[in-house]
Amino acid sequence: QVQLVESGGGLVQAGGSLRLSCAASGGTISNNAMGWFRHAPGKEREFVARISWSGGGTYYADSAKGRFTISRDNVKNMVYLQMNSLAPEDTAVYYCAMTPYGGVRTTQYDYNYWGQGTQVTVSS
Repeated sequence: QVQLVESGGGLVQAGGSLRLSCAASGGTISNNAMGWFRHAPGKEREFVARISWSGGGTYYADSAKGRFTISRDNVKNMVYLQMNSLAPEDTAVYYCAMTPYGGVRTTQYDYNYWGQGTQVTVSS
């Protein structure tokens, strides 16, 4: 059974950058699309970005377009989220997730494996 572990979160000032990592173990993720979601206090968990199994296709939420970049390394069984120009509204717990489905999947219910999350806090 695949286990996902996120890392790289922390406290950063507005305008700064962070790179989140998601390490998979217990199985390969190379055949599956992967996604990043975030959950801020008082809000529902929301989609951030998604990458195809090959890495050749990416899709972003409007809030992430132009600022975030999702990538993957199937040899290392890793997924990344580079976040630039961070703003206080990006403050949330960020989760890595794997979906068994093809196509662009932006709802959390289409993802069946989740990490425990990593906290990102952006100060103004």
